[in-house]
Amino acid sequence: MTTIAPVPFTEAPPAPARKPYDPRYDPLIATDPGAGRAYAPTWWVASAGTPPEDDGPIVRDIDVDVVVIGSGATGMSTALYLAQEHGIQATVLEANQAAWGCSSRSGGQGQNASGRLKRSQWIARWGLDTARRLDAEIRGGFENFRHLTTQIDCDAYDGGHLHLAHRPEKLAGLEAEATLMRDTFGYATRMMSAEEVRSDYCDERETVGAMFEAEGVGIHPLKFTFGLLRKARALGVKVHTSSPVQGWETVNGVHHLRTPGGIVRAKRVAVCTGGYTGQALNPLLKNRIMPILSNSVVTRPLTDAEIAATHFKSHTFLTDTRTLRFYYRLLKGNRLQLGSRSSVSGADAEGPVHLKLLTDAIARKFPPLAGIPIDYSWWGWVDMSHDMMPRITQPDDHKTIWYAVGYGGNGVSFSTWAGKRLAERVAGKDGGHAVFELPIYRSPLPFPNVLGLVESPLFAPFRRIGQRALYKWYWLRDEK
Repeated sequence: MTTIAPVPFTEAPPAPARKPYDPRYDPLIATDPGAGRAYAPTWWVASAGTPPEDDGPIVRDIDVDVVVIGSGATGMSTALYLAQEHGIQATVLEANQAAWGCSSRSGGQGQNASGRLKRSQWIARWGLDTARRLDAEIRGGFENFRHLTTQIDCDAYDGGHLHLAHRPEKLAGLEAEATLMRDTFGYATRMMSAEEVRSDYCDERETVGAMFEAEGVGIHPLKFTFGLLRKARALGVKVHTSSPVQGWETVNGVHHLRTPGGIVRAKRVAVCTGGYTGQALNPLLKNRIMPILSNSVVTRPLTDAEIAATHFKSHTFLTDTRTLRFYYRLLKGNRLQLGSRSSVSGADAEGPVHLKLLTDAIARKFPPLAGIPIDYSWWGWVDMSHDMMPRITQPDDHKTIWYAVGYGGNGVSFSTWAGKRLAERVAGKDGGHAVFELPIYRSPLPFPNVLGLVESPLFAPFRRIGQRALYKWYWLRDEK
């Protein structure tokens, strides 16, 4: 018998009342993920319409085949594909509201990527052959995502992606990556001058040139995930909100997941909790994810005069070449959205300096919008793996536990493909398939490391000290 976080199994208490949103929540130190907490005050929540029906909280002990923990895009796509392709009707457990974490707070930029590494870095790490196979896999995931956005009403804009050089010395790197993507991987990636960006897309004053990728779909991430939820429930999937996993015990191979309203006993468990993966959830995930805060703002609607002054002609999304990149775009309804990294800890998340970072960026990039009122401001946790690439895997062959996490801010498109692959693995359909030999499938998430040389959980307590130092170094490198 393997025991994980043993808890006394007593009569189940009633489901807790809904609690207000906690802006200082920090998954690295919090012991309670909440139960039924309100959504963060995002533009996505304000504009998504009425949330779809779910199955409410767990109210009694139940026995199920498969539990999916987390109801974001990864969790809902895992449940959807389990039902749609394998005839398995999973039970989804969500601590708070449906799609409460990343899927109601992200930038909604669906790129042809996963993790933080570029294709040139794939080659450097694994060699050209593996990089080609990984590209085919992630490109297939992007096309699957693109197809889903045509089936779900999610304000999708299939307009590609502009990667803007914010300093002249950044152009050479963009040009090299564009050449590699074109000549080695067969993309139609091309470079654009600053004048072309300003005449064809928007008058972004910082840019000195850009790389354009045709593969990019901007979405309303909450509408999209709500669409996945509706599809999954139509196939018999149960989605239980206000049902955090507060204790996990494995007895004779059966997982006993304690929620406020009852014990859920499951033969198999898929963890899809992204940046909200708590340290106490399961030892297989402890210290494997570094949650990173990302802040976003959405302005009031731009006037016709402001649209003319900023020369916005497209809803194509943009990112710049800072290490702590800014991501931005004109949304449906002519609001400007802009985001970037911010506070290191949840305790400091409400600090006004982090909002000022974003409003200063708006003024710098789009001077006619300096001082424009901000209607929505929020932040959320990004699931950063310690080697900058995700994992969709069964970390221990002897335990019927799988996870899909670690996208590093590039999970909007790939999360749905990760869910599809995770469903195959949970259903036992991954044997003998060469694709599962790719690095993102064949190994567990690594522990923290020092300079990429030594991997150990002993470094975990010092991660945020290192993060603060890195943020200062990144700022100096990017701005000075």
